[in-house]
Amino acid sequence: MSQIIAKKPSHPAILYTKAILLDAFLWSYIALVAYKVIYDRIILDNRYPEFTWSQPLNALLLGLAISLLFIFTSFSVGKSTMGLLKKKNEDDVSGFKINHLIFYTALILTFVTGYIVSQISVREFFSESGIEGAKRIFTALLNPNFQIFEQGLFAAIETIYMAFIATVVAIPIAFILGFFAARNLMNGNPFNFFIYNTIRAILNISRSIEPLVWAIIFSVWVGIGPFSGMLALCLHSIASLTKQYSEQIESIDNGPIEAITATGAHPIQIVWFGVVPQIVLPYLSYTIYRWDINVRMATIIGLVGGGGIGNLLMQYQGQARWNEVGMLVIIIASIVWVMDWASSKLREALK
Repeated sequence: MSQIIAKKPSHPAILYTKAILLDAFLWSYIALVAYKVIYDRIILDNRYPEFTWSQPLNALLLGLAISLLFIFTSFSVGKSTMGLLKKKNEDDVSGFKINHLIFYTALILTFVTGYIVSQISVREFFSESGIEGAKRIFTALLNPNFQIFEQGLFAAIETIYMAFIATVVAIPIAFILGFFAARNLMNGNPFNFFIYNTIRAILNISRSIEPLVWAIIFSVWVGIGPFSGMLALCLHSIASLTKQYSEQIESIDNGPIEAITATGAHPIQIVWFGVVPQIVLPYLSYTIYRWDINVRMATIIGLVGGGGIGNLLMQYQGQARWNEVGMLVIIIASIVWVMDWASSKLREALK
């Protein structure tokens, strides 16, 4: 029978340090955004404001100074977040109101910054030339060239098989790595914990790089074609599936594991009989969903030489042959719809 150990409350000094750092980050962000967006972009009307590393450094120093000043008051957002801000009485809400005001100020500045950085222009969106160009493209897309249907269909089949092979190759590798990337299985000794952190770091790096970038790398490595696309999808699938598999392992019930351990079973037997039966169905669901994702991704990586229908789509789009693009879009949409329907039915059957 497992015992639930209560989590020890953090030392007040640690909580205050976290509160100061949180306040420093918040005020640094507000100061930097207010200067670069409100002053430099809006008031001075600099379309592309000059950026220097001294600006965030100065903002950080200013934020740290303000946080140290506010840590002794009831206006500290960090103290409120860490549970250090207490009401003296039921009517004492001034500090909490100021905290909300600071938070909403940061939120509004973030929205304004995003609006400006995105260069949103309603005038350009509804401009006569823009609408005319969009109308010309959509008219061509809605009048597809059915003469390339056979060519597009064979390219789509290539895309499906490419995604399928990438998923199949990734499954056994991710299945094994999932156990080594699960914290509850690898925290027994420092060596295991080192392996856990190493695998996690490698997977995070691999997963942070989009399949589009991997496809470019492999296109240079092995040449343009489906093989480079398959490798890109496979590498990204290994990282993603391993993360999902390991998280599923970390959420299993420890009861069966403790019962099997009590019999003196070998660690491999413990994993096989105590862990695997609990993760089979979620694993199948994740795997099917991953194949669905890979089919969609295979279309995109074809744009950079990864083969499949994406490669064909790039050729026709580059030649501004929108009627042919319209035909390929219909094929892609049909495949995605069928794959989504099939994968949802399979996942329902596994529940």
